Amino acid sequence: MQSPATYALFQYQSILFVNPSAASSTLALTGLHHVTAVAGDPRRNVDFYTRVLGLRLIKRTVNFDDPSTYHLYYGDSVGTPGSVLTFFPWSGIRRGRPGHGQAYATAFSVPAGSLPFWTTRLLAHGVGHAAPVSRFGDKVLAFTDPDGLVLELVTTSEPDTRTANAHPEISAAHGIRGFHSVTLAVTSTAPTGALLTGAMGYRVTQTDGGRTRYTVATGGPGSYVDLLVDPKLPRGLSGAGTVHHIAFRTPDDTTQGEARKILVGLDLHVSPVMDRTYFHSIYYREPEGVLFEIATDNPGFTVDEPLATLGTALKLPAHYESQRAEIESHLPSLTLPPRPARSGPFVI
Repeated sequence: MQSPATYALFQYQSILFVNPSAASSTLALTGLHHVTAVAGDPRRNVDFYTRVLGLRLIKRTVNFDDPSTYHLYYGDSVGTPGSVLTFFPWSGIRRGRPGHGQAYATAFSVPAGSLPFWTTRLLAHGVGHAAPVSRFGDKVLAFTDPDGLVLELVTTSEPDTRTANAHPEISAAHGIRGFHSVTLAVTSTAPTGALLTGAMGYRVTQTDGGRTRYTVATGGPGSYVDLLVDPKLPRGLSGAGTVHHIAFRTPDDTTQGEARKILVGLDLHVSPVMDRTYFHSIYYREPEGVLFEIATDNPGFTVDEPLATLGTALKLPAHYESQRAEIESHLPSLTLPPRPARSGPFVI
């Protein structure tokens, strides 16, 4: 098996953005599908996202390119596209540095009026956070996970009918409902903005200082992409606590195939279609180097285990089943943590 040192962490480095010109057709995108980030200790990762934030571990599988490490998926109670944050965790991996050329922040939607609850909860678990700020009429609470990944909770007046995962310490009035937006740190909005508003079918909704917000399809929480120009940010470095790629939703294989033709027609170096078991994927890079994915809504996370037991067993792609014993011997055991009424400090 490969070790983290030999694994090509940021595969598709040769997929470069070439032509930002407007497309004659647009991709059939409906919003965000998932965000994938890099983490350190997998046990700590599970504890933080399930116990502290209250997300459901909906899938434990392996990195399809390096089966010596997990690929962990967290989301709402059913793994709805647009709610799923996933991780490649390697114990001992170097910490990265969020900055330019990366998806800088991942924001979740929470109900209006819930930030006081989250402020108290994060402090009780030893998670430092910034003071809430206003952004495009919403309140935003920023903090980091144990590896330094930049996260935000956004209370919005817009309708959001998604249902948070049930958690004994987090009521439905406060629970995370799914993604609100992602923020890309860029040196200029023009090149990436041209790709978003051209082939990808996005449109500008608001601009404030160095931040420009884009949306697609019917809009609303789970659709937004913000481009942030902030000269104070450093150039991003890959590693734990940084985003590996962001994925956009498309309904099915047909719309994905049409999307690939459009992107190839723009002289983009697009990957072949890749079967990720729970969705099919294509990859390409936007002008600042952020890896984009277009993922299908189908077949979904219940294709290999029932809804009631999502995330409770190690699921392997078919081509790794013959290596199950070896793979399992190298992976640390994962147990969902108990959920006490109050826990001790959680160190970041």
